[in-house]
Amino acid sequence: MALSRIWTAFIIVALLVAAGKFAFQPGQQQLFSHLVTGKNSDTTAARTLDSTALPLAVHTQLANQKTAVWGKEKVYKTGEKEYRAYRLLPANGIFETTKDAVTLCIGLIGIMALFMGFMSIAEKAGGIRFLSRIIGPFFSKIFPEVPKNHPSMGHMVMNFSANLMGLDNAATPFGIKAMESLQEINPDKTRASNAQLMFLCLHASGLTLIPTIIIADRVALKSAHPTDIFIPCMIATFVATIAAMTIVAIRQRINLIQPVILFWVLGISTVIAALIYYIKSLDAQGVQLFSTSLSNGIILLIFLLIVLGGVYKKINIFDAFIDGAKGGFETAVRIIPYLVGLLVAISLLRNSGAFEFILDGIKHLFALLNGDARIVDALPTALLKPLSGSGARAIMIDTLNAHGADSFAGNLASVFRGSSDTTFYIIAVYFGAVGIKNTRYAVTTMLLADLAGIITAIAMAYIFFA
Repeated sequence: MALSRIWTAFIIVALLVAAGKFAFQPGQQQLFSHLVTGKNSDTTAARTLDSTALPLAVHTQLANQKTAVWGKEKVYKTGEKEYRAYRLLPANGIFETTKDAVTLCIGLIGIMALFMGFMSIAEKAGGIRFLSRIIGPFFSKIFPEVPKNHPSMGHMVMNFSANLMGLDNAATPFGIKAMESLQEINPDKTRASNAQLMFLCLHASGLTLIPTIIIADRVALKSAHPTDIFIPCMIATFVATIAAMTIVAIRQRINLIQPVILFWVLGISTVIAALIYYIKSLDAQGVQLFSTSLSNGIILLIFLLIVLGGVYKKINIFDAFIDGAKGGFETAVRIIPYLVGLLVAISLLRNSGAFEFILDGIKHLFALLNGDARIVDALPTALLKPLSGSGARAIMIDTLNAHGADSFAGNLASVFRGSSDTTFYIIAVYFGAVGIKNTRYAVTTMLLADLAGIITAIAMAYIFFA
């Protein structure tokens, strides 16, 4: 129900803001067309700039090429001191967004088929139940409604492990398989169960040990210290995960002050501390090599162990793989309507100017309260991340270009990007995969966990980068 209200609010607010801009703001004659048929390469407005108005980063780009991107504008040099700036449409319109949603799901088909095929081998070989027995003492406390040694526990372990290593492609199939397993014991097939809520909120908190992609982007943007955000990102996601677990535990009346839970939390904290200690001894190139080798090595190790388990149990490995792969294809197709609906609402919200309107309001509030303007410069990344992962990446890169890769705003934007996950995408994909319509308090819990991550990210930025 909460998701339905949010989706409706996104559309109504976006259309009201668009109508207001069309009626009262000059130069918005094509706004409605952009909302429906626009592409992210289109331009919505143009203006002339003086060279002194451009930051050094833009001048550097123009020295090497004919155009440069400045924020949401593409700048062309038209004279000695005169430049022409064309405002880019920040996101595709409705029609292009529906294509994007389908393309995204088609891209998922191969990944889903691959990993669900291997999951099928692992299930028939008994590997999932083996994982369930290992993690059972801890999961039985935070998932009290899940039967002992239920296969869903093994699936959840695989999902959390993939998330920890930053393996997004692997985490999604494992997570969907976990949701399907939990759906089997869900008494109301259209309403999220307590176990599904706990799992998805923990997953959406985005606990990650190695923010590989963010570090790679910072290296590409010539950061002198690309790995400086490693520890702040890790701490921010850990706080967000603890916040998510605590909020759901309070709602479900689960006592977290139990020896088993405390033992596991302290154990994970120790592993994180040890990893921090080791990473601090590496240079930037060493961190990149370690993170990519560890992440990709874990995928290959999982495949090897699953195949060896299948050989040991003498099952028909290839037939088991095909059976699972078929399920991956069906699941990827099933989530298309959910993804189309959410991405269209987000597209309207961004292209209408509603998102910028909210951001401008926050900037004015910070100014009135004499707040640090550097936080506001980085804030768009945090606000956009729950809505769009690719949008948050683009905004982060823009912040690094505009303010410097190693500036306070650039570092904070990087930590913001790593401190939360794409909440609404996760809701659409995971609940859509199992046909859940009543998401209960999932959205509010995930957003509160995101907020905890954002606040922690700001605190870490002042500790590490001020």
